[in-house]
Amino acid sequence: MYVLRKGVSWADVPSERIGCSAVTCWRRLRDWAEAGVWPRLHEALLVELRRVGLLDMDDCAIDGSHVRALKGGRTLGLRRSTAAVPAASTM
Repeated sequence: MYVLRKGVSWADVPSERIGCSAVTCWRRLRDWAEAGVWPRLHEALLVELRRVGLLDMDDCAIDGSHVRALKGGRTLGLRRSTAAVPAASTM
């Protein structure tokens, strides 16, 4: 949370304030992600919010723009442009 809230890199995490090194924080985040902690935590939070009446689904939106679509398989090469005319190089 510190990295997200402060917008700092992992190397800038103050170990004396957090209680462990930046490497340990990163490793725990990786391990928790691999163990599926985040989806379970999200579900538990939704259950609790529903239980206490704080989840209002009248004003919600679902946005999947950040989710990678795998339906067509992985594209390992360069992507073909969809522009009518290729843009000029800026290099």
